[in-house]
Parts: sequence; structure tokens; C-alpha cells
Amino acid sequence: MADSQSKSPAAAAAPATDSPAFVPPTETTPPAGEQIEVDHGDSDNDSALGDDTPSTTSLSSSINNHTYENGRRYHAYQSGSYLAPNDEAENDRLDMHHHLAALIIGGRLTTAPIGKSPQRILDVGCGTGIWCIDIGDEYPSAHVLGVDLSPTQPSMVPPNVQFEVDDVEAEWTFRTPFDLIHVRFLACSIIDWPKLAKQCYTHTKPGGWVEFKDWDLRIVSSDDSLSKDSYLYQYHKLLKDAIDTMRREYSPGPQLKRWAEEAGYVNVTEEIIPLPIGMWPRDKRLKEIGAWNYLCLVEGLEAICMRLFTGVFGWSIDEVQVFLAKVRTELKDMKKNRVHPQYTYYVVVGQKPESEK
Repeated sequence: MADSQSKSPAAAAAPATDSPAFVPPTETTPPAGEQIEVDHGDSDNDSALGDDTPSTTSLSSSINNHTYENGRRYHAYQSGSYLAPNDEAENDRLDMHHHLAALIIGGRLTTAPIGKSPQRILDVGCGTGIWCIDIGDEYPSAHVLGVDLSPTQPSMVPPNVQFEVDDVEAEWTFRTPFDLIHVRFLACSIIDWPKLAKQCYTHTKPGGWVEFKDWDLRIVSSDDSLSKDSYLYQYHKLLKDAIDTMRREYSPGPQLKRWAEEAGYVNVTEEIIPLPIGMWPRDKRLKEIGAWNYLCLVEGLEAICMRLFTGVFGWSIDEVQVFLAKVRTELKDMKKNRVHPQYTYYVVVGQKPESEK
């Protein structure tokens, strides 16, 4: 691929490394978290993975419109602000992500110590609304509000759950603060994270909590089994290049603690969790997390990159699909090729002081 912005990725027999789009990253390779022990067993565990081993604005008819590109459906409100589609396939993937997120923190919905009877909970960028519904069931005392750009949440919800469509990067005008503000999976979506963290702080009640959960999407392998010449690595490098062009933050995870502290939160804790891709870890819990992470990645390859690669790099739909076929082949053959990729996940919890100085 001599020119990733004009030539098909199928033009080269092997991944090109001299293309500007594929220049190795200049940033320091991120820490891979704790060393994950590889499962060298002979059982074909990968078979389980399948063959491809706010001013708050209420819902209105105008907001419920959608746009369509490259065979996928996207939200119309603030069109282009979010890279992924909002069709049924993507919503199913987001629900899988919700399950993955719960697995990562031991089956819980939140790690913040909010007590037994919180009164107000806000989910920033609520997606399909599944976290709001689950947290509303768990805490019937709380009024739960979910805010997102896209109106894909169900209409039949618990009586204490409400959804609104708005841009979380606009100024918030909530009149009553929240016991918990939950911010999850906004990588590649936010331009000004310090502003978002400060708005969370402003709208957290004294003594209340914020919880940020997000990725470091720089894909690594602690045993150096993932080659920078691989299509899987190049896919992530291209994503970062495109997200940088859009002035979004590709890997917010490592900076969440600093942003929370700078916003004013105290008692800030940070948990750094390795997220394997695939069932290669020996540890049973990490193996299950890796299986779900693999499924979320495979199911989301096109959803995440299609708008970016066609819009930023000028690729055709066919060029994207040919490239993704190569990525999927590598993912399917990870076990055979003994490749052990992973992301890193950050959980940051902070408290607003009972009284500010």
C-alpha cells in the first residue's frame, strides 16, 4: 500500500511499512500492564469464539432522524461527532461491550462506594442505555439519567430511568447534582477531556462520586509476539491517525486519573487492567475476558473504521473490506501464529469534597 489514502490495501501482497499511514508510532510504547501468562495447552479453546476465531434536549422527531453512509445507519443529531453507526448490529456490539465491562470489574456495574440508596445517577454517553437500566434495577432509590447523541435506547424502561439526547461536550445545565456520574467507553469520541471532567465535577454533589472507565487502545503484546508489520497493528495505527485528524482522544485511559484530580476530585483511585484479545491467557478469568474482547473487536472492525477510512483517507468501501478481510484472517489465526495482543483498561474513581476550600 504505497499510498493509504488513494491505493487499495489489496494492491500489496504483504503489509507495506513505507506508507505514511503505517509509520511506526512515535509515542512511547505503553506499559502492557501485568504480564499475562499464556495458555500453551493443546485444547482448541478458540472454537468458542466462532468462525472469526447536557442543555438537555428531550427526544423529538427531528432527533430521531438518521443518516446513512456505506450501508450503515448513523445518528443525525450533531452528525459526524461520533464515528460509529447506530444500527442494530452496532447496538448489539455495544451490549456485548457492556457485558465485557462488567466482567472486567468482577460482574459489578460500578466500583464507586455510592451506598445503598443513591438518589441521582448520570450516565454520560449511555449508548443503548443498558447500563442505566441495570443500575436503575439495582438502585430503585435512584433517578437514573442517560445522555447520548443517538436515540437508540428502548422506550420500555424501569420507572426510575430516563434518557435524553444531547451533546455531552456542550455546556451542561442540570439544576440538581448527582450522587454518581458514570463515564464509560468514550475513547475516540471526546475533543476536550479536561472540560468534560470539570463539568462532571461541577454537577457532582458534595461527597458524591465520579467513575471513569476507558481504554488505552494502543495495541501491544508483552511478549513482542505482535508484529508492527501485521494488519492488526496497522489497523490500530490507521485508527489513531484518523482520530488524531478529527482531534479526538484515541487513548484516554492513562490520563483519566490526572484529569479527575485536576478537575478537583479527591480520594482518586486508579485500577489498571490488562485486556487480552482472545483466549490465550492461562488465567480462567482473563481467558473469559479475552473471549468477549475478541468478539467485540471482530464485530466492531467495520463499524469503527468504515466512516474514518472512507472519509479521512478516501478509501472506497471495497478497499476497506479487503483490508478488513486481512485483519480478520490474522485474528482468526492468532492461536496458530502464537500472537498475544492486548489493550489496557483504566478504572478511575474520585470523590467531590464535602466542602470546597
